[in-house]
Amino acid sequence: MNPLVLPPNQLHRFYAGGAAIAELRGTALDDDHAPEDWVGSATTTFGHASRGLSALEDGRLVADVLADDPEALLGAEHVAAYGANPGVLVKLLDAGERLPVHVHPDRAFAARHLGCRNGKTEAWVVVGTRGAEPVVHLGFRDDVEPATLAAWVDGQDSATMVAALNRVPVSAGDTVLVPAGVPHAIGAGVFIVEVQEPTDFSVLLEWEGFEIDGRTDGHLGLGMDVALRCVDRSGWGADRVRDCWGDRPRPADAPRGVRPLLHAEADPFFRAERVRPDPEADLDPAFSIVVVVGGAGRLATEAGGTTPLRRGQTLLLPHAAGPATVSGDIDIVRCRPPAPEHAPADPAAASASLDGRCATATTGDGENRSAGSAIHGSPTRQG
Repeated sequence: MNPLVLPPNQLHRFYAGGAAIAELRGTALDDDHAPEDWVGSATTTFGHASRGLSALEDGRLVADVLADDPEALLGAEHVAAYGANPGVLVKLLDAGERLPVHVHPDRAFAARHLGCRNGKTEAWVVVGTRGAEPVVHLGFRDDVEPATLAAWVDGQDSATMVAALNRVPVSAGDTVLVPAGVPHAIGAGVFIVEVQEPTDFSVLLEWEGFEIDGRTDGHLGLGMDVALRCVDRSGWGADRVRDCWGDRPRPADAPRGVRPLLHAEADPFFRAERVRPDPEADLDPAFSIVVVVGGAGRLATEAGGTTPLRRGQTLLLPHAAGPATVSGDIDIVRCRPPAPEHAPADPAAASASLDGRCATATTGDGENRSAGSAIHGSPTRQG
């Protein structure tokens, strides 16, 4: 089975952006609020049956192709652990303005309140930046009491919330792991490849001035009091922030031309690699989403196909393609699901859905120290 080309899948969202995606892709931009391109997505935006799903060049939905032949695309071990769910969601995200302060629930919260086995831990691979001081904001510097956070959210005290977060400069090549529960905001002019758990759960702490009303459309139908329980209110000092930063040390047995991008803490949720041929790069057989962020080259697979590669192209690399070799002057971010042993608890005994919020469910307990917010979440389609 040869690689599958993934056309652009740029979505309208409630915040501005998208010009950097269009430039990378070589497409026209007719919407200044299209800051996300969901690449190879089998996940929908929260509350929608199909919005967010990616299609192939022939019009078939990736979700349907996965359901039709999951073992060929995902591999037998992955299917045994995750079913036809790819277990990962990849986006291009271009922040045309600072994103609102928000947070994503973890797996325990999602299982307990949303009937979903996945939360939304995510990671950012910075592709480019614009402006004089591109930054991201990650974690409260000091502990925040529940009543304090609730007051910030209720009064939409944006200035205080942003000032309470760690402010971290970023540049192209940086990587950041964002654990579920940690409040954060991506600054204006930051362009990333985002790899995350396959949901659209986002708890909004801030919405004033954006195309969304967090009081009515920001809490996943849970109500504000419950939604705020997923927020990690603990203080994040410089050491904790540094722990989320930077590339993983390259193991001695890493394939040539391939460098892991994320520390081991990300392994239960997803994996990401930088592929730069020297003069070639070897890819092991595995389902993955390939984003070409620079240059041009070729991808040759054991299955016998050769695919030309160029900047801005995205592909789905099936497990059945076998080992592959990348050559050329090219820069690739390869995103992969977690290994089968990291699959969340089997949800088979739980309800298969909960008001359409998630296609899988599990059991669990435990919530982060918390207070105030609003939410946005979504399921993975299962065929």
